[in-house]
Amino acid sequence: QVHLVESGGGLAQPGGSLRLSCVASVFTFSSDAIICARQAPGKCLDWVSGLYADGSDTFYADSVKGRFTISRDNAKNTLHLQMNSLKPEDTALYYCAKVQGGAVVSPTASTDDYDYWGQGTQVTVSS
Repeated sequence: QVHLVESGGGLAQPGGSLRLSCVASVFTFSSDAIICARQAPGKCLDWVSGLYADGSDTFYADSVKGRFTISRDNAKNTLHLQMNSLKPEDTALYYCAKVQGGAVVSPTASTDDYDYWGQGTQVTVSS
């Protein structure tokens, strides 16, 4: 059983920064692609970023490109999402999810491509 646990959310002012972490309890983490997604109240799930197992290729939604940086530390089974220049519209519950083997990392991927999700961490951007 895979467990993903997000942390690092909280309250930030516009223009501020937060660093989210996602720790996986599975020995195959280094072989898995991982994505981050978010959901604001009353809105659909929004794909944010993703990267493949070796971390060499990273992908971002246009709305966060240039502000967010995704990375991973496979030795610690941990994913990080560094969020800078935060905006009020970044307010949402942020999730990480494991990509099923063979599926591509893509903002247009179906949620069926993700087989495990974390519980989410709340990010609120407000002055």
